[in-house]
Amino acid sequence: MHRFKELDIWKLSRQCCSEVYAITSKFPDSEKFGITNQLRRASVSVPSNIAEGASIRSNRDFGRFLEIAIGSMYELETQLMISKDLGFINKKESEVLLSDLESIIKMTSKFKSTLK
Repeated sequence: MHRFKELDIWKLSRQCCSEVYAITSKFPDSEKFGITNQLRRASVSVPSNIAEGASIRSNRDFGRFLEIAIGSMYELETQLMISKDLGFINKKESEVLLSDLESIIKMTSKFKSTLK
C-alpha cells in the first residue's frame, strides 16, 4: 500500500486538473456539456485513479490503476489538442499544459515500471 498524498505524480496531476478547470472556465457556454465536460472528467480521473490504486495492497493491481490514469492522460492530451484546433485555448496555454502532461506521463510510466 502506498501513501498517494506523498506521490509526486498525484500532486502534479492534481495541479494539472486545477489548470484544466481554470482554462475550461473560459470556454464557450455551448461547450459546457461537450469538450469542457470531457476535459474536466479526464483530468479528474488521473489523480483519482492514482489515489484509488495506491489503496490496494497488490503492486500489480496498483499498476493497473496507473495504466488507467495514463490512458486518461492521453485522452486529456488529445482533447487539449482539439481545444487548440478549435481556438478555445491559445498556443502558449496548449504548450504549457501539454508539456506538463508529458512530464506526468513519463513520471507515471517510470513509477509503474518500479512496481513488482
